[in-house]
Amino acid sequence: MRVPLIGWWQLLTRLRQGEHKNCLNIAAMLQQRIQQHFLDSADLKYQAAHLLCKPIADAVQVLLTCITNGGKVLACGNGGSAADAQHFAAEFVGRFERERPELAAIALTTDSSIITALANDYDFNIIFSRQVRALGQTGDVLLAISTSGNSPNVLAAIDAAHEREMVVIGLCGRDGGQMTQALRDPDVLICVPHERTARIQEVHLLTLHCLCDAVDVELLGEQETTR
Repeated sequence: MRVPLIGWWQLLTRLRQGEHKNCLNIAAMLQQRIQQHFLDSADLKYQAAHLLCKPIADAVQVLLTCITNGGKVLACGNGGSAADAQHFAAEFVGRFERERPELAAIALTTDSSIITALANDYDFNIIFSRQVRALGQTGDVLLAISTSGNSPNVLAAIDAAHEREMVVIGLCGRDGGQMTQALRDPDVLICVPHERTARIQEVHLLTLHCLCDAVDVELLGEQETTR
């Protein structure tokens, strides 16, 4: 049943007007809808765990080869994927859950002067690829994030990374879109098997946490945990 789109102030008004029972029903439906989001997200993560653990493990090895040889990770994406790129870079340069030396990572989504100059003077589709050509070197890694796998500027960044002899880790969803054709050996594709953008992004975030955790374990060893 669809929940009517009304504001909290309208709910309060109805309560004052004696529509207490109806408002309680609406509140109950909202809570059910929220619970369903949690259940759907948990169900997808459970289903994806077996499918994605191998490519995620492969991506960890790509990252380890990069950083142990003095390389860096460049990350890009649009919208929520841009936020994920920044999240990943922050946890590499800063830390994830354990103290360790800094790891080199740059989100290509943060410099507003570069992005607006490239979009204005050239085209929005090259805002990442120009940065990859400027900053990327052989042995570096590009973390390319696109829920659809069809973002033109992310695909252009992949092409630029290949020109610089970088390895690409691609995060996408649905059927992988054009990203599946853009990647090549030894690139890694991590494709979330779902159609809904929100669910894909939730698994992308978990994937990034898995990458950070596994890199820490490989560099620092297992850590005893207390429950």
